[in-house]
Amino acid sequence: MISRELSAAIVLLLATNAGCSANSDAGTEPAPPQPIPTYSYRVVHSFPHDPAAFTQGLLYDNGFLYESTGQYGQSSLRKVELETGTVVQLHELDDRFFAEGLALFGNRLLQLTWRANKGFAYRLDSFEQLAEFAYPTEGWGLTYDGELLVMSDGSATLYFRDPFTFAEVSRITVAAHDTPVSQLNELEWIAGEVFANIWQTDTIARIDPATGQVAGWIDLTGLLSNEDRRGSNAEVLNGIAYDLEGERLFVTGKRWPKLYQIELVSPSPKGTP
Repeated sequence: MISRELSAAIVLLLATNAGCSANSDAGTEPAPPQPIPTYSYRVVHSFPHDPAAFTQGLLYDNGFLYESTGQYGQSSLRKVELETGTVVQLHELDDRFFAEGLALFGNRLLQLTWRANKGFAYRLDSFEQLAEFAYPTEGWGLTYDGELLVMSDGSATLYFRDPFTFAEVSRITVAAHDTPVSQLNELEWIAGEVFANIWQTDTIARIDPATGQVAGWIDLTGLLSNEDRRGSNAEVLNGIAYDLEGERLFVTGKRWPKLYQIELVSPSPKGTP
């Protein structure tokens, strides 16, 4: 049996700790969120790019780029020689479809369409159409994280889908701290993060796929020079591809005459030039 004196001491100790905790909570404000870092870039190399290609999806595999181009009556799936920009293999979609994001899963290329609620699976080597799949939203960007497909629909939501059935497995809301980030367009899986073009901007978001939080911004302002824009129909930045073996990052835009290999430049610590 606990003695009356010991019982009183325990009650006093608990009361004291509770008071200290309450004072601590009352006197401590939550730390403000850390600023999201913004990365700049350095151009390593530039390559020719078809200025008629309305780039919607882009990926790199085994020395070639694979590109999905949009617009009704102009949509296509392409295999492109990196060094020259030459289209070495072409599949044209029916005029009813506006092609969008593109992902590689095994020996299959998976291509979304914008508003038809339908996508297509093709053989990587021949572009033979193997299957169709459906989804209830618009189709924008698509990538593969090594286990699941990651899809965007222009909102702040990323959908994780089974690569065999295209059934939704989970979803996350992308946000910069507490602010949702919408207009998520072309996607690429790079070193455990989802890189996403933000449509109608020169910005790429680096997204933590576990939380949906933006871990960094990439500012590509000025990448396509005014000289290269002059005389072209170049539109917005859109198109991210990654060479895993060579650790090379490629970016381009809709109807851009060039595709760029870039390196990211980390922001300088505070107080340094």
